[in-house]
Parts: sequence; structure tokens; C-alpha cells
Amino acid sequence: MLPVRGTTALPTHTWRNWGGTAGCTPNRVMGPSSAAEIADIVRDAAARGGTVKTVGAGHSFSPIAVADDVQLDLSRLRGLVQVDGHRVTLRAGTHLYEIPGLLAPFGLAMTNLGDVDRQTIAGATSTGTHGTGLAFGGISTQIVGATVVTGTGDIVTLTSDDADLRAVALGLGALGVVAELTVECVDEFRLHAVEGPETADAAIAAFGERVENSDHHEFYLFPHTNCALVKTNTRVGTDVPVNGPSRIKRYIDDELLSNKALRLLCEVGARVPRLVPAINGVTGRALSAREFTDSSTGVFVSDRDVRFREMEYAIDLDAVPEALREIRALLDRREYLVSFPIEVRAAAADDLMLSTASGRTSGYIAVHRYHRDDPADSDAYFADVEAILTGFGGRPHWGKMHTRDAEYLRGVYPRFDEFRSVRDRYDPSRVFANDYLRRVLGD
Repeated sequence: MLPVRGTTALPTHTWRNWGGTAGCTPNRVMGPSSAAEIADIVRDAAARGGTVKTVGAGHSFSPIAVADDVQLDLSRLRGLVQVDGHRVTLRAGTHLYEIPGLLAPFGLAMTNLGDVDRQTIAGATSTGTHGTGLAFGGISTQIVGATVVTGTGDIVTLTSDDADLRAVALGLGALGVVAELTVECVDEFRLHAVEGPETADAAIAAFGERVENSDHHEFYLFPHTNCALVKTNTRVGTDVPVNGPSRIKRYIDDELLSNKALRLLCEVGARVPRLVPAINGVTGRALSAREFTDSSTGVFVSDRDVRFREMEYAIDLDAVPEALREIRALLDRREYLVSFPIEVRAAAADDLMLSTASGRTSGYIAVHRYHRDDPADSDAYFADVEAILTGFGGRPHWGKMHTRDAEYLRGVYPRFDEFRSVRDRYDPSRVFANDYLRRVLGD
């Protein structure tokens, strides 16, 4: 065994992800604090024919982070490295929720975010985490530099001029262990949020027009009803004052109603499924409009305390209305009893090899099931929705549940084999492989 200098060996334990959909008991858990320490661990694993997998916050629903041998915990590799104008270098284990505080002294913000900020920056970008807005790509598109430890234990630093960054920026953990990322930030800004109820029919019909004419637009459909919650955010400067409901009122809306009440309703639905349509109808009709202005992260990010399982697919933006109609017809035909709303978003096309929006302006449809719902019924629901979305050439979110394999994915990703060739150079011995990566990438 090669020496692993300075690295903290952590207690071995059974690990499970946040959604309870994947788990493992690694042989060893290591907590490196530098790229050099990561390189030692990787060289040791490679020499003995072992494998290494990095885990972030465990917010992926797919088994992408499952470690068969060595699990890397990057919680010691956090914080700000440097700021150069709008370019900010962060250590890979930095959580998204930590970044606003790091950027505030420099008057900067991240260009776009999703609605969850528990992930690490490396975990979020490696799996293709995204927000919404046709002028904006996923978080990975904000990466302009990276330091990564390859499967041979080499430390490679990439800039925006390096073609390989188009693979590493959204690398699935298949190319190496990301130690640092440089992100192109923007001047801090605020968002003016307008949220309110609408019929599902109207929300679907207006989706294309609204994403074209809004900075950030999304909506939520309540299964078994004609109810929707529509959200539109407009970017404004910091000279626009924070206004609208007080933080206490928003806490009541977001925490007590959106989390605690939702958990209670989901528990009732899980125990008495026949009540789900009525519960959803009451919830949808109880929605109220609100309008406020806050910091970008104060609007983008919402608390998500109720545990669920999730599948999300990206399809051509123009196909979103038809796909939603098919899913709603499925719910009526198969009589699934689904308590969680269906989330609908959009993102700009990009040039990353394995981005779900690679070369295609994309609409995103995400379906969820409460984690205590009947597993067989949930699996059947996901399978039926997946069949609909793959019929539209859908690309699964890498961090969420899906059953696709390399044969299917090659057909929907134009740069799939280009990514595989980068993988052959960066990890020729497959030190970073696990069952998930073998399924989605092959060999």
C-alpha cells in the first residue's frame, strides 16, 4: 500500500443518500484536504486495483456516488481560494449555501441557481444541477476552470481554453476527483418574484411564451387537479429595494405551509391513498398570490425538508406541452395517486458534452413521489412517465432516478462518444467506476 500523507481516515459507516434511494458501506472513508492528498489516495487505489468515489451532500437520487471501495469525503476541502474580477475559485467541497456569504464582500453572485442549495459545488456541477431561464444554462456552464485529479493520480488544471473542460465541467465523477472549480460570477443582483395560482391548462398553454419573455419562469402542476402554481422572476439591480411579505410571513409560507403542512398531507396520502386527489384539490385551491423582491439567492432557493424520490428528464422545449398532456392522461388512465406536484422548467442550450441541454434548448419535467409512498406504485409511475419522456428523446438528469443505459444515451447525446474518449485518457483503469457509471457510460 502506498503512503497517503496527511489525509484523515474517517470512520467507516453505511452511507445513504438524502432521498433514501441509494446506499453503500465503503471499505474506507478518507477526508483529504488538498489535491495532493487526493492524488495519493487515487494512486494507492489504482496500484491495488481498487476504486475511488467522491460523495458530496448526498442529494443525488441516482446511485452516481455509490462507493464500492474508497469513499472520499471532501468536507475538509471547502472555502474560497481566490477572486479575480468576476472569476471565483472555490474548493470542491464548498456547499452552495456557503457561497453567497463568500461572494458578498466582493459584490458578486452566481449567475443562476436551482431551488436547492444543500449540494456541494462539485456535486451539483458533476450531475448537471440547473435552475430555469432560457438565457441561462445549468450551474456547470458557469465553470471556466477546474483542478482535477485523474485516474493516474495526475493533477490537471484546466482553463476555459482547454477543450477537455467541456467534459470535466459536467463529468459525472467519471473523469477524476474535482479539487477546485473556477466559476464565472456576475455582479450581485436582486429578483422581483411574482407567484400565484392558475389553472394547469393555462400554465401549460402559456409556458413557451412565458419562458421566452421572462428571465426565470417555472410552474408546478398538482396531479389529479386543474391547479398550478406559477412563478416568474425578473432580474433587477441592487438599487431596487427589498420589499413584499416580511421574512416572518415568508417563513410561515415557505416553512410551515410548504414543508410542515406538505409533510402532514403526504403522510395522510401515503396511509390513505384514495384521499390524495381531494388533498391535492384543496391544496391547489388554497394557493394565494404573492409578490416580493429579495436577493437572488433569497428568491432562487427554497427549503426542501420533505423527503421524496425524483426523476427528471430534459426534452426539446417545444415538446413540453404535449409531454405534459400525455403525463396527465397517464395519471387519469392508470389512476396513480400522486401527492407531489410536477415541476416544469427550461434552460438554454450549451456546449457541454453531457449536459442535458447540450446543443438543444430544453424544457425540464420532474416528477416526484413522497418517500413513504408504496415503492411498487412509485416505481411503476416513474417507469410509465419515463416511457413517455424517452419517446420525446428525453435526456435523464444524471443525479435523479432513471433506467437508461449507454446504448440509449448514445442516441440522444451527440457528443457521447467524445466524452468516452476523454474518459479513456483521464481514467484508463476505471478507478472512478461504479455500477451506475458502467451502466450509463459502458465498460
